[in-house]
Amino acid sequence: MKGIKLAVIYVILAVITLLVGILVGYLLRKYLAEARITSAEEAAKRILEEAKKEADAKKRETILEAKEEIHLMRTEAERENRDRRNEIQRLERRFLQKEESLDRKLDNMEKKEEHLLKREQDLAQRRTQLDDLLKKRTEELERISGLTTEEARTLILNNVREEVKREAALIIKEEESRAREEADKKAREIVALAIQRGAADIVAETTVSVVHLPNDEMKGRIIGREGRNIRTLETLTGVDLIIDDTPEAVILSGFDPIRREIARIALEKLIVDGRIHPARIEEMVEKAQKEMEQQVREEGEQAAFEVGVPNLHPELIKLLGRLKFRTSYGQNVLKHSLEVAYLAGTMAAELGVDVQLAKRAGLLHDIGKSIDHEIEGPHVTIGADLARRYRENPEVIHCIIAHHGDQEPETIEAVLVQAADAVSAARPGARRETLETYLKRLEKLEEIAESFDGVEKTYAIQAGREIRIIVKPDVIDDMQAAHLSREIGKKIEESLDYPGQIKVIVIRETRHVEYAK
Repeated sequence: MKGIKLAVIYVILAVITLLVGILVGYLLRKYLAEARITSAEEAAKRILEEAKKEADAKKRETILEAKEEIHLMRTEAERENRDRRNEIQRLERRFLQKEESLDRKLDNMEKKEEHLLKREQDLAQRRTQLDDLLKKRTEELERISGLTTEEARTLILNNVREEVKREAALIIKEEESRAREEADKKAREIVALAIQRGAADIVAETTVSVVHLPNDEMKGRIIGREGRNIRTLETLTGVDLIIDDTPEAVILSGFDPIRREIARIALEKLIVDGRIHPARIEEMVEKAQKEMEQQVREEGEQAAFEVGVPNLHPELIKLLGRLKFRTSYGQNVLKHSLEVAYLAGTMAAELGVDVQLAKRAGLLHDIGKSIDHEIEGPHVTIGADLARRYRENPEVIHCIIAHHGDQEPETIEAVLVQAADAVSAARPGARRETLETYLKRLEKLEEIAESFDGVEKTYAIQAGREIRIIVKPDVIDDMQAAHLSREIGKKIEESLDYPGQIKVIVIRETRHVEYAK
């Protein structure tokens, strides 16, 4: 029991001690909190006082700065106002000066207007007087000349019209001369360069071929018994064999170069073989024909290769090879076509146009001549039809049609092919023509020139490359002479076919003769 009591007492004491501790702690914390609060309040008061002092200082400083700013702004405003007043005063002075100037000008204008009114009145009076004088003068002129006003006006207009025509002709002549000089210079440069770069050999063909014999005894063997060998050879080849007194030679005559070449090859083979009789002749002619076909194809391929024109149709290559055995005015057509291709290509390169097109068209421009003896029609039409048949470029076909002026050239390449064809045909030694054709062309030239009024004499010179016309000086003046040369040139172009160009010269000469007595 005593132990239990002691335990209870200890517990009560512990609880009391705990309560006392709690109370003491609470009071201690309260004291400390109140002390902190008091310290914080004092710090806050101190901070507030310091903040007030700083605020007062800032306020005074701001007030001073504001006063200084206000002073500066007032000073600046006063300065700007002063400048504006000065500017306004300056503008006022200028306005006053302008106003004074305008007043003076207005006064001057009023004076001038009055003066002009007076002058206008004077001019009106003078105009009336002049109209009267002009009317009297016109009446007097009509009376003296015997012409009415309308007739005189017509006469004056006709005179003016003639004068204008003369001046226009003079201007046209000057401009044409200048343009012609520049164009001729450039054209000469291009054509000369083209000729220098691609000059081809001049190959003139004839209508006969000569076959050399090892001896004169061979002539009898070629003739054969009762002439059977020579008849067989002439029948199979279509050429004439001329066996005359020419030593060790036989002449083959024929207008078809291919047949003549076949006959030459066959005859040379027969001479080498030594066996000459009708059956052997037939065999050799057949071999010669096959060799000729091969040679024609090789010549066509070689021509296309030399010019640099690829992808030609095989039939066109064969036709091109046939041109080697075709002549025009004595000029070999294949050589002529190669030369035209070179010239056209070089000129196209100088002008910056399609070189390949120009070469192709130049090479094929006379392709119709390969079969023009087999088909009716001009070689231009035949060539165009062949090109269409073998699906050539339409521009190439156009160049073929236009190269002789049958159609107006529509492309630069067509013009170049036309020019190259003329250059190749016209240069000295390239072609020959018969005496009869030559004389007819000269007569036709002179006849065309003499058909114009005012022409006194005409002379075709320089192998028909130039015609000189002497006109009557009392009928044709200098301006009409220039016009006459153009008209004659146009008529020659329309009436004649000729290679190259023809120079037309009109000569007007006036002579005054007097005798001293």
